[in-house]
Amino acid sequence: MEAKGSAAAGGALTDGMRIEWDVPIAMDDGVVLRADVFRPIDDGEYPVLMSHGPYGKGVTFQDGYPDAWRTMTQDHPDISAGSTNKYACWEVLDPEKWVPHGYVILRVDSRGAGRSPGVLDLFSPRETRDYYECIEWAAVQPWSNGRIGLSGISYYATNQWQVAALRPPHLVAISPWEGFADHYRNWGYQGGIRCTFVDVWFPPQVEGVQHGVGDRGLTNPNTGELAAGPETLSQEDREQNLVDLPASIRAHPLDGKFYEARSTRSSDWANVDVPMLSCSTWGAAGFCANFESFERAASPQKWLEVHGLEHWTHYYTDYGQGLQHRFFDHFLKREDNGWDTEPPVLLQVRHPGDRFVERKEHEWPLARTRWTKFYLDPENLSLGLESASGSVAYEGFGVGVTFRTGPLAEETEITGPLAARLYVSSETTDADLFVVLRVYAPDGSEVTFMGAADPHTPPAQGWLRASHRTLDPKRSAEWRPFQTHDEIRPLTPGNIYELDVEIWPTCVVVPAGYTLALTVRGKDYEYDGPPIPYRLGEMRGCGAFLHNDPEDRPSDIFGGTVTLHADQERQPYVLLPIIPPAE
Repeated sequence: MEAKGSAAAGGALTDGMRIEWDVPIAMDDGVVLRADVFRPIDDGEYPVLMSHGPYGKGVTFQDGYPDAWRTMTQDHPDISAGSTNKYACWEVLDPEKWVPHGYVILRVDSRGAGRSPGVLDLFSPRETRDYYECIEWAAVQPWSNGRIGLSGISYYATNQWQVAALRPPHLVAISPWEGFADHYRNWGYQGGIRCTFVDVWFPPQVEGVQHGVGDRGLTNPNTGELAAGPETLSQEDREQNLVDLPASIRAHPLDGKFYEARSTRSSDWANVDVPMLSCSTWGAAGFCANFESFERAASPQKWLEVHGLEHWTHYYTDYGQGLQHRFFDHFLKREDNGWDTEPPVLLQVRHPGDRFVERKEHEWPLARTRWTKFYLDPENLSLGLESASGSVAYEGFGVGVTFRTGPLAEETEITGPLAARLYVSSETTDADLFVVLRVYAPDGSEVTFMGAADPHTPPAQGWLRASHRTLDPKRSAEWRPFQTHDEIRPLTPGNIYELDVEIWPTCVVVPAGYTLALTVRGKDYEYDGPPIPYRLGEMRGCGAFLHNDPEDRPSDIFGGTVTLHADQERQPYVLLPIIPPAE
């Protein structure tokens, strides 16, 4: 490790900052990563906020993601206020909103991405080790006070947990926003069904800024340098420096060592012991691990915040920036600002119309939850508090069947994780279940919300491949069934099987007179309206988080008739976390 004083002095003075571009950081195997350093003009030792990832530190938000930037700043003008926005980048902090407050912002292009050479192997142990070394490098620079924090969305949240589990000595605090931790369950194979998100995300967002794209890619408007350069490599050379993540996921349909090496799991959570502000969203898509991090991380000082709207918006609003400023000021600057007295859970409680009411809590799931079973009646397609008997069938690739309550007599809050227990038979050797919690207004129109990845997201969803039904008894709870996903147990056609389906956490306050519904279907949820164009495809209710790989779902196995059963011994239900009104 280099000693203090080893970093290049000087840097360009502009926009109230001292900026150093492409600062070299040597790894233990000789590969040199490149970082941009944004720091206060006055000499001194400052706390450092870092990000480390593959999206290209020289790609501005406006150039790389113009539609998202335009929508976000139009709807939330506070995001662009107070900054030239010249240095805004996708899913990381804007230095102009942090450097004036006495922070150094450090952005590192991970190995094989942007300006950093090497083999690009996402979420790999090598990449995580690089992050560790970058943290320790930053701690001994002349502009650093040795107290390092991490911040970022999605990818930049996920790798915070990974590197925190390695316990870098100078890592003081982390703030992961809307990340995934279990690469099998969160986004590779949701419920054992392959999610094709990685197929549409990887080419533009990763391969598009791989080191060596060079003059075929974007230019950093602040430096005039190639954002994925400086050299332009041949396609053959680039392929040799790239681990094809979509192909790797397709090659590993069951959980195992490949995912274990890239995930934050059991023993890893025991090592995540730094203070943590973990921020999640109700419209999770694949970004639901913040609940898990809050429940399982060993840190004695941890907070969970949950909001709504798009995947990135609140990270940049005054609301989100204010939370992070208070958190990092307390732990990186040691300011006595009262953060340590804040209750550990902050919820933006969701109402129809994407209206939110802030509420502070002390635990997750909420201790006062009334876990309530709503039983499925296959004969009447109703959902109620009394069990029933009967059966109902639907086509394996069809829209399925929907079970509804009557109009609710009073306003009902549902906040927390959910689960469904179903009794299923198939005319083939397998079946994929897509389970959707829905809300309908008195006029019969469906109530949806702005989700992380789609503007018409239902309140909650869950998935399960029937042949993956084996439960892990140590990890499962009544409100969270946890499958092992390490074996395939084919169905005997016609036999009835008990299947427990995890439905990801949600929050919705359903007004009196509205109706709750549960749909069990054979394909992804689709909103009953025209699709909306999107940079990763079309938005029909699930964004790019689809399960439509024909190789993963051959019609002769998954296209047969599926039947849901209920009788005296088999009582299917959905378990809802009902929150009683405040007294």
